[in-house]
Amino acid sequence: MKARIKLTFPQDLIKEPVIFNMAKKYDVMPNIRRARVTETIGEMVLELDGSDENVEKGIESLRQQGIDVELVEGDILE
Repeated sequence: MKARIKLTFPQDLIKEPVIFNMAKKYDVMPNIRRARVTETIGEMVLELDGSDENVEKGIESLRQQGIDVELVEGDILE
């Protein structure tokens, strides 16, 4: 399964390796397509590739950490 998502990070998680940790824990391959980070907010568009169950668990783990997750459809390089 491939999922395209947009993440918005709260300030306290900007410097944390949340994508790396999620990818390692749930055996998901992240592909960062776009990112913008400032001192107060982080935004990222990425593709996650893995089994349906692992991708869903990975997305849920991001949400549980306080990261806003939106599914992205269409061209992600807008």
